[in-house]
Amino acid sequence: MSDYLDRLNPEQRASVETIDGPLLVLAGAGTGKTRVLTTRFAHILLTGRARPHQVLAVTFTNKAAKEMRERVADLLGGPVEGLWLGTFHALAARMLRRHCDLVGLKSDFTILDADDQVRLLKQLMEARHLDTKRWAPAGLMGIIQRWKDKGLPPARIGAAEDSDYADGKALDLYRAYQARLLELNAADFGDLLLFAAEILRTHPEILASYHRLFRYILVDEYQDTNLVQYYWLRLLAQAEKNICCVGDDDQSIYSWRGAEVENILRFEKDFPGAKLVRLERNYRSTAPILAAASGLIAHNAGRLGKTLQSGKKDASGEKLQVLAVNDQDQEAREVVERIARYRNAGDSYDQMVILVRTGAQMRAFEERLILSGTPYRVVGGARFYERAEIRDALAYLRILNQPADDLAFERIVNLPRRGIGDGALQTLRDGARGQSIPLFLSARRAVDAGSLKGKARDSLAKLLLGFDRWRATLARDGHVIAAAEMLDESGYMPMWLEDKTPEAAGRVDNLKELVRAMAEFESLGAFLEHVALVMERDAAEGEARVSLMTLHAAKGLEFDIVFLPGWEEGLFPNQRAVDENGNKGLEEERRLAYVGITRARKHAMISYASTRRIYGTMQDSVPSQFLDELPEDQIERIGLPRVQQRQPWRDDFAWSGSVAAVAPRAPQARKFKVGARVFHQKFGMGTVVGVDHDKLDIAFDHSDTKRLMDRFVEVA
Repeated sequence: MSDYLDRLNPEQRASVETIDGPLLVLAGAGTGKTRVLTTRFAHILLTGRARPHQVLAVTFTNKAAKEMRERVADLLGGPVEGLWLGTFHALAARMLRRHCDLVGLKSDFTILDADDQVRLLKQLMEARHLDTKRWAPAGLMGIIQRWKDKGLPPARIGAAEDSDYADGKALDLYRAYQARLLELNAADFGDLLLFAAEILRTHPEILASYHRLFRYILVDEYQDTNLVQYYWLRLLAQAEKNICCVGDDDQSIYSWRGAEVENILRFEKDFPGAKLVRLERNYRSTAPILAAASGLIAHNAGRLGKTLQSGKKDASGEKLQVLAVNDQDQEAREVVERIARYRNAGDSYDQMVILVRTGAQMRAFEERLILSGTPYRVVGGARFYERAEIRDALAYLRILNQPADDLAFERIVNLPRRGIGDGALQTLRDGARGQSIPLFLSARRAVDAGSLKGKARDSLAKLLLGFDRWRATLARDGHVIAAAEMLDESGYMPMWLEDKTPEAAGRVDNLKELVRAMAEFESLGAFLEHVALVMERDAAEGEARVSLMTLHAAKGLEFDIVFLPGWEEGLFPNQRAVDENGNKGLEEERRLAYVGITRARKHAMISYASTRRIYGTMQDSVPSQFLDELPEDQIERIGLPRVQQRQPWRDDFAWSGSVAAVAPRAPQARKFKVGARVFHQKFGMGTVVGVDHDKLDIAFDHSDTKRLMDRFVEVA
């Protein structure tokens, strides 16, 4: 045990040995913050400054708490009992169990999960005759949780914090929701910290007892704290002020979850005389990667400031690459080809990751990875075609293609809600079984015969007429226009456009990406067949896989090889984030870029496209302003985007609000001859073996001979 301090660099050691008084450890990416926290914890115990139960150690995840517990036990030579070590919510729940009577709860209170919370709130809204289709309960729950994240019970919400959601009844519903929770002897996750902070605020004797109990406080990921977490910590630390917060203002990327970067920026003002230690020796990445990341983040004004330097013995490495491509399809090809080259050179798929700004970007990479036979995993979410909104849309498309698809019909008949309940659906099932016909035909006969009454009959009749109309559009204008029209007129796309939950915008983007993807196929049937094959293929259990995830999901992870696609204005920095939060949003986007670059140990490549298909329309792209902020001497620019010839068949669909605006496709003027070499985005290289007007028979190098419209291939 005598050498545990000798394993630390000077800055890490200073963080461990500065025991008394407030301390902020500004820990850059890959600088060993977990080692500092756990060694500091052990050092406090080993030097006799406190007993195990007198140290409050707070983390953001159960995984981090488990890792800290194990590392402290390793340093001390065995497990330690009685620790106040865990997540904010776990520690607040432990505190609340002790004093729950002060907020009207019993010690055996239930903690509701997210589904139960929304269900309870929906009951309260319906009791007030609010339209839960217009005012989604999940949207209101998001508002209530934001109030709780700010430490605001109903009594302390003023006009400035109030919301006009639910016809201005949001605050009234918040009061009713809290009252109903108490009746049920229940609390939600937001209540745990809200109540714990309120108890400390309103009962000085209880606060004093915790001041006597906790001699030292350790906090991980301080930059991610919200206001109620900050307030809870401030209350507990105001006596001894022996609080050590470890964090990185340059990695504060969760404002949409309530995190306040200002909490870490004002630490020295909150705790006068606080000591600040900067950990700037990065043991993860090469010097060029760190220099590029540091040069980028230096453009943020709201930061405490630090410059990462490599602490590795051999810090040399290749420069960060910036690849220019023509469009997102070429971008996906280039990335997957590089993955193959790295794999052939001996690198493991497990050490490669593609980091995207939005989930909608994933589809192009998933398609290319599957086509190339590269095993992959989507981290932090479902694969593109497995997402709920995509499965719903595919069910609509399957019925459009084949009305006898009963499973698809059952999935969407009441989605969005049309008043077609279980009873009406059972009537349709009985009719289908009795006449040995599909549900779709049973529904048509039930409407004609008057077997259903009221809203169910009217809604079903409207849906069936819709399918007749969309099928006519399919025959006349093609599958892309028909799909856009169907998703809009069925109410499915408007349902998500009007949804106020944080996930809704991403679902809308995914649906638009689905429609965009359909343009690459000659027919609806070909597209659905492709999707079925894609969903069948998967890597073997235990097989090494390339990771595919959003930048937000990558925080805390590291890989040898990192690909960062889509660095274009509007996409990254994300236009929605900038529009909603102005310069503050732009700075958070820049921090997100910094997080992405610093995930890489050895190689990092950023890419951007000169044109990008946005929801079916080819648009010129402007390179991200972040590219100009990278230090030129630390990057290598590769690839020159070709001049993009406008391809009208790709430009036939655009979404404006909830309205699908479409234009007819224009035929291509070029002609193909037998023997010509062509390229197809899905099937690769091939040779034309037959020509029938605008239809080509193509023998693909790595697939069967297929008949395709000539507009779906390019001259090789």
